[in-house]
Amino acid sequence: MARVKTGTTRRKRHKKILKITKGQYGTRSKLFRRANEAMLKSLWYSYRDRRTRRRDLRRLWIARINAAARLNGTTYSRLIHGMKLSNVMINRKMMAELAVRDPQAFTAVVDQAKLN
Repeated sequence: MARVKTGTTRRKRHKKILKITKGQYGTRSKLFRRANEAMLKSLWYSYRDRRTRRRDLRRLWIARINAAARLNGTTYSRLIHGMKLSNVMINRKMMAELAVRDPQAFTAVVDQAKLN
């Protein structure tokens, strides 16, 4: 077997990492080893925070729905329970949009849920 050197392969791999970390502070964008550490950490943060963002948005939607539901004389939990009983299939994101942008439509949904 002939000896294989990793010159071009290694350079390509290093350039790929350095391109990803371009714009980071100091050696995190200049030196391969520090850049690789920074890249691994940043990819993990982005993975984690995509889930955190979903969690935070759901909390925001629930808070908005609850505030609008209380203006209509019910609570969030009673509203969601009534919607399930009356087979009103609207997700929380759309309910929050209705609560903010179209209060009359939200009131109609609340009235439908109150029937049960």
